[in-house]
Amino acid sequence: MRVLVNGAAGRMGSEVCRTVQSSSDLHLVGGIDPAGRGLLTGVKTFTNLKEALEAIPVDVVVDFTTPHAVGPSMETCLAFDVPMVIGTTGLSAAELQEWQVRALQENWRAIIAPNFAIGAVLMMKYAQEAMNFFEQAEIIEYHHAQKLDAPSGTALRTRTLMQEVSNKDIPIHSVRLPGLVAHQEVILGLPGQTLTIRHDSNNRESFMPGVLLAIRRISEIKGVVIGLEHILFADI
Repeated sequence: MRVLVNGAAGRMGSEVCRTVQSSSDLHLVGGIDPAGRGLLTGVKTFTNLKEALEAIPVDVVVDFTTPHAVGPSMETCLAFDVPMVIGTTGLSAAELQEWQVRALQENWRAIIAPNFAIGAVLMMKYAQEAMNFFEQAEIIEYHHAQKLDAPSGTALRTRTLMQEVSNKDIPIHSVRLPGLVAHQEVILGLPGQTLTIRHDSNNRESFMPGVLLAIRRISEIKGVVIGLEHILFADI
């Protein structure tokens, strides 16, 4: 598969580039960086997504950019009929719903995951199941100081999943500090006891197995799939 990485010079994008380049069944055909910063040796750099899609054949675009850039990038990929794997967070619930409708209408595909770490997806699943048995819960998420959105996409997705089984108010607390990468705990309470479900990503390598899984499964989905759990736990 021919993979193009949007946001290739960023922290996550550069990790995706290295991972794709080292995978025998994937081919890194290029990367997008608006500033034109160089990527890995032998990998072509573009400053514009449209320019890249006009210049080279691409099977999937992996997007780790910014909340304000991801929408236009989706429009571009839709116009070129190129599927996407998206790790950028910040799209509103209304925007996500609109994209799900449009994708089905126009036969376009994308996987949008607020977190690609397998352990984080399991944390969300277990928190959803535990909500059946607890009266109250709160979410605390911790990220590096440069993270642009708060609450995180993972925390918002966790709350959505938990509220599918119990429509209780679930507060989210966001912490932004240097030294952190991506961490979250869900604390559930009953009289006399609490249950804490916690996941820690200590480096960006933790997200790569999920990214590779999404890339390899992108041709099997229909429309826009939100959340890696749909690939891990259920038939698409």
